[in-house]
Amino acid sequence: MTMDRRGLAGVVILLASTAQADYDPSQYPAYETCALCHGLFGVSHTAKFPNLGGQKPAYIEAQIRGFLSGHRTNDGGQMAAIVTELQPEDIPYVTDWFASQDPPEPYAALETSAGRAKVVELGCDTCHDNAVDGDPLVPFLTAQHPGYLIKQMTDFREERRDAAALPGLHKDLLSIPDADIGAIAVYLAAEARP
Repeated sequence: MTMDRRGLAGVVILLASTAQADYDPSQYPAYETCALCHGLFGVSHTAKFPNLGGQKPAYIEAQIRGFLSGHRTNDGGQMAAIVTELQPEDIPYVTDWFASQDPPEPYAALETSAGRAKVVELGCDTCHDNAVDGDPLVPFLTAQHPGYLIKQMTDFREERRDAAALPGLHKDLLSIPDADIGAIAVYLAAEARP
């Protein structure tokens, strides 16, 4: 007996719907929802999604809650939709998972002295130092995708991300030129995260 394409498509649809009916999200750890973009161990494969491995848990939780409440919206709505899949009791578990992972490897960079000088000049390292016991709501920026850092700094500068929501954000970031943003991003990406 032979089957035409329409019959084969029907079988595929039937099998796919059967497989989906057996899926139970409660059988998987909540952090796997986040791992689809941020990587299972907090190292994402693209600059669109930040590396979360070794990040401060309070900072990760604050960002999740910011997306849930609508106070953070600079991602086109993707995170705002995804975080609704987390139960409130899952959030500390998710943040602890990513915070407890090894930090990502720093990026190799050819030239970081200009970025380092700019970080010191602007005082970014005053808050964004690598001290593990520093402010738990101020993120580590080191070993982050340079493209992600550029986007976030540009979003702050262009007021697509609420600078007022972050205490201590240096006012000079609002007028920093693209070349300096790029140099800072390369320097921070090349530095190890604690």
